[in-house]
Amino acid sequence: MVHRYYHQLSPWQQRVYRQSDQITAVPVPGATALVEVALAVGQALARGEPRAIALACDQLLRRVCGRLGVTPPTVTVLAERPAGYWGELHGLYNPGQGPHGTITVWMRTAKRSRVVAFRTFLRTLLHEFCHHLDFALLRLSYSFHTTGFYKRESSLYQQLLPAAGAPSGATARRGHASIPETTVNVTVACGN
Repeated sequence: MVHRYYHQLSPWQQRVYRQSDQITAVPVPGATALVEVALAVGQALARGEPRAIALACDQLLRRVCGRLGVTPPTVTVLAERPAGYWGELHGLYNPGQGPHGTITVWMRTAKRSRVVAFRTFLRTLLHEFCHHLDFALLRLSYSFHTTGFYKRESSLYQQLLPAAGAPSGATARRGHASIPETTVNVTVACGN
């Protein structure tokens, strides 16, 4: 299934879109060992300390990147989400900022200035991280919001926060089965 905007893309963009759409999972070797690192993001978020949250996010993404053989992006955590007539901005990935791209996530809602729920925050972080992986791991020339993209995001979430390891109130989405690992084989050269 393609999204509406697909037909407005140039032929090369449509090729990249189709490539992205075919990749539905990002298997992380030994992901179960990273559950505690993912939960540490939730613990920092509960304390409401932007610096601690940023450090926990950075630690999580560095470990995932290490297992995937890619360079990690910089993570910035800001206080209140920007908002306008268009809604609230939850996160942003800028591939041209910093040495290897920058992910910015906001820890508080715009309307009530409440700390964002852990599951929502983690999904946002992983969504922006998937944009990074589109470039750094999959070597796509553009990062589109395809069905495959959203499945990759869910595959990361399910690996890093399986239902059994989720904190109270943060179980996996009910009624959603695990996404099968139908992936395009990606060869990653790990250099020292």
